[in-house]
Amino acid sequence: MSTRSPSRPGLLGRRDFRLLWAGETTSMLGSSVAAVAMPLVAVVTLEASTFAVGLLTAAAWLPWLVAGLPAGAWVDRLPKRPVMLASNAVSMAVFASVPVAAWLGALTMAHLLVVAVAGGVARVFFSLAYRAYLPYLVESGRLLEANTRLQGSESAAQIAGPGLAGLLAQAFGAVSGVLADALSFGVAVLCLRSVRVREPRGEAVAASERRMLAEIRAGLRFVRGDVYLRTLTVFSAVSNIALMGYQSIQVVFLARDLGAGPGQVGVVLALAGAGGLCGAVVAGRVAGRFGTARGFLLCEAFAAPMLLLGPSGGLALFAVGGFGVGAGIVASNIMTSTFRQQYCPKDLFARVTASTSALNYGAVPLGGLLGGALGQAIGVRETLWLMAVLQLGSIGVLLASPIRRLRDLPAGL
Repeated sequence: MSTRSPSRPGLLGRRDFRLLWAGETTSMLGSSVAAVAMPLVAVVTLEASTFAVGLLTAAAWLPWLVAGLPAGAWVDRLPKRPVMLASNAVSMAVFASVPVAAWLGALTMAHLLVVAVAGGVARVFFSLAYRAYLPYLVESGRLLEANTRLQGSESAAQIAGPGLAGLLAQAFGAVSGVLADALSFGVAVLCLRSVRVREPRGEAVAASERRMLAEIRAGLRFVRGDVYLRTLTVFSAVSNIALMGYQSIQVVFLARDLGAGPGQVGVVLALAGAGGLCGAVVAGRVAGRFGTARGFLLCEAFAAPMLLLGPSGGLALFAVGGFGVGAGIVASNIMTSTFRQQYCPKDLFARVTASTSALNYGAVPLGGLLGGALGQAIGVRETLWLMAVLQLGSIGVLLASPIRRLRDLPAGL
């Protein structure tokens, strides 16, 4: 059981939360480096086409569409911490294979795609277990604070990661950023092994006696029958198609259309990522002043038009637009993550999360493919415009739902 250190107030005074936070921050920094390094390897080292780069993004998110639902049922059956450990170990191994293949002169685009898929499968299992594990580590009244800290450190990693990826690529080649990602998963494994909190044994054991298809149907039925979860799922799906269609080709746009070098690409994306840290800082204040439902709507309404700035001009406007998008989306994600953790029954949590994620994260590879295909067919800048307009249109899903009449999202059934 976690304990509170008298010398450190708040969640960071708790040893187990501090270890989870440190491991996740390191892992997210590595993933943020790899998010830039993998496309750079494809563009600079392998001279891949725009469509191939979009396909690489799609491959990383495809497992949510294919494996998300059964993964949710399995995670509800199993103790969460071992699932998280195994997922991080698999990620470390598959990403380490990229620099090894490059040093042997055997790296291909097919290898990158396989790594993206395998890493994506590991991420599915980790994410579901991690979200279900956090309410055991932190009591309900502190979940907003916990999500704010975790999302804040993720945003900080997204600021540092692109710049670090650019520097590593400039100094040692793009593949070095993928090696950094593999090492970061190793650190996360060491931190997580030291966490002591376990969920009650009875919950995982009892769940193992249920039939897989019945479990999956239960999660889908719960989401379909709940107006709030259903609305957020549909909105996220449309939004993710737009955002990932945009993000899948942004490195191509910066490198080829705007002529930015690897270092400049890293700096621009780091400046854009700083918005996420800002969003994490203000999320609690926005929720407290306006309520979680109104605050969520305000954040999304602020973020959507900022996406229009990216293709409007040069590097500076791209960074400003990215800053605004990151601020709004990270703040809204903190509110909706906390809502789900407080609202959904614990014994259904992973399946409910998998049901929503299969659609909204499953839309990500569609967005990646759409961005790559349109970028190849009509031009990269024109595709960025289309994705920005689609993101604006996604707000209509929220305005047509009961959420627009609420001050706060419900705290439980």
